Amino acid sequence: MPRSLFVTTALPYANGPLHIGHMMEYIQADIWVRFMRASGHVVHFVCADDAHGAPIMLQAEKEGISPEELVRHVALGRPECLDGFLISFDYWHSTESPENVALSQEFYRSLRDAGLIAQRTIEQFFDPVKGMFLPDRYIRGECPNCHSKDQNGDNCEVCGTVYAPTQLIDPVSILTGATPILRASEHFFFKLSDPRCLAFLRQWTAGPHLQPEVRKKASEWLVVDDSGQSQLTDWDISRDAPYFGIPIPDAPGKYFYVWLDAPVGYLAALKAYFESGKAKEKTGTTQTFEEFLADATTEQVHFIGKDIIYFHTLFWPAMLHFTGHKTPDMIAVHGFLTVSGDKMSKSRGTGISPIRYLREGMNPEWLRYYLASKLTSHVEDFDLSPEDFVARVNSDLIGKYVNIASRSAPFLTRHFEGRVADVGQEPAWLGLKASEAATEIERDFMARDFARALRTVMAFADAVNQLFDSAKPWELAKAPEQAEWLQKVCSISILAFAHMTLWLKPVLPALAARAETFLRIEPLNWTQRICVSQIGTYRHLMARVELSAFDRLFAPIEESQKIVKKAEKPVIELAATVTIDDFAKIDLRVARIVKAKEVDGSDKLLHLTLDAGEGRLRQVFSGIKSAYRADELVGRLAILVANLAPRKMKFGISEGMVLAASGKIAEDGEALFLLEANSEAKPGMRVS
Repeated sequence: MPRSLFVTTALPYANGPLHIGHMMEYIQADIWVRFMRASGHVVHFVCADDAHGAPIMLQAEKEGISPEELVRHVALGRPECLDGFLISFDYWHSTESPENVALSQEFYRSLRDAGLIAQRTIEQFFDPVKGMFLPDRYIRGECPNCHSKDQNGDNCEVCGTVYAPTQLIDPVSILTGATPILRASEHFFFKLSDPRCLAFLRQWTAGPHLQPEVRKKASEWLVVDDSGQSQLTDWDISRDAPYFGIPIPDAPGKYFYVWLDAPVGYLAALKAYFESGKAKEKTGTTQTFEEFLADATTEQVHFIGKDIIYFHTLFWPAMLHFTGHKTPDMIAVHGFLTVSGDKMSKSRGTGISPIRYLREGMNPEWLRYYLASKLTSHVEDFDLSPEDFVARVNSDLIGKYVNIASRSAPFLTRHFEGRVADVGQEPAWLGLKASEAATEIERDFMARDFARALRTVMAFADAVNQLFDSAKPWELAKAPEQAEWLQKVCSISILAFAHMTLWLKPVLPALAARAETFLRIEPLNWTQRICVSQIGTYRHLMARVELSAFDRLFAPIEESQKIVKKAEKPVIELAATVTIDDFAKIDLRVARIVKAKEVDGSDKLLHLTLDAGEGRLRQVFSGIKSAYRADELVGRLAILVANLAPRKMKFGISEGMVLAASGKIAEDGEALFLLEANSEAKPGMRVS
């Protein structure tokens, strides 16, 4: 039965642009959402800016604008990044919204009525220089548990201990460097230590909602000592003015701490999405927001990082349960991402800037694939290595997946007018087991083990390429009596490519769309049989990634601009005007590539053997190795400058030049495309 899903990611704080950690989480969630949609399930995928708190207030003050203006300014930059990386959110909202104000105050009243809100006077750190109570994140000091230095005011990043700021050893205000002093203030608390909360959370965290390692961590916070006391402490949910946040009802000068209204922002975004009419428009639902949440079949899924487990496995489920709301069905926690370890430095910013990645012209699907190849269903940290990135993308996507189409299509186009033979279903696929691979891939995508799913896809690609190589279609094409076998081998490869396109589509939606156009099929999904009967002319689907792209990406901004200016050719102006007589001096001919091989000792050249209809073969050394493998060029119809004077090179005599287009395109970065003649053209035909 189709599932009805409400999916969110952690809300990004609205005081700056999105960073690479955000994008890893959004890409992980987006892949799962796209897979679920393609499997026939209904998904409502929403997020919002986390728009409250002292950091936003202080940054706005520094910039001389209001907090509201700062939030709006930051929000304007979101679409470039989200759209650029193909993140398919249905709706993006803000916690600085009427819906979130109303829902947060409604939650508070319900918890208060349930006897789970307490008021008490506490001593809190106050910055005597700034003249304000200090939020937890503006206090740093030594962890009272493991004694790690320079830790947050509310939790230790080293040992994970949660504590009150007043428990820090040698605390310091990061605003002024002053030693904070204690001042008394009345605060509001959510009674997380209440026996009702403990009983509920022990039952809830033992369920199937959490990964094993997350369940284990949550259970540590719920241990009860010999006296019957747990480690759970009441949660301070209030802050004193001056503060940018939602006012607490009937409490002048008091505001909700951002961690109360931020998770409520999930529901506020969903509410705004439903009330805007977009939910009905996108999914056809006739339910209201209230009906959708009350529906027992609705599933609530949160994708988060391991640094906010405490809030999402204890505080948030308890808030939902004791206000009569449905609790999350799945908390999908991921680990941390680092970028080349020692390359993480202040001079380069915090790793990789997603916006800068896009503006440098790097293909967003390179990053989507690389991250997916590392993401599992466990809470595991991993490192992004440029060398590994380049090797994996070029090997898997270009050398294996794209290679299948680029090698098979020319034979079908040239010899069979693009017709794909009916090769039936398995086991007629000569040992390929697409259905078995599909079952494994579907299972792993469902379980969010993308790395394992992609390993299966690439193992299948290896088998397809081996089948193609063993059949030697370039030899079959020379024997008319082998035409049926040639068509079958290439058709099996194309159908296998179509299956792989479906399997990779959640990760590479734009590349899949281009492949579907080439295959002349409707958008692929998991609910329909794949059938390909006629392909179009093959066009280059994806460019290779070069390691030099990371040199620009990691360089300081000023240096990066110099590198770009040095590496990129200036805008090419038109050459001097020529006459038709001048043009006629250049003899352009259609030439078939009979053989192609790599040139020992050259990183750029391929050795091409060409048939230009002269009754002899020519050799040309062409600098297209960065974009093409030698074996995928055999049989193609290139455009040859036939009357170019022979040139003696280190590797031999080059008898002409094949034409190619090159330059920077927004989607793929630097790209190079061999110019090809129509498949019906013959070697020796003149181009004019």
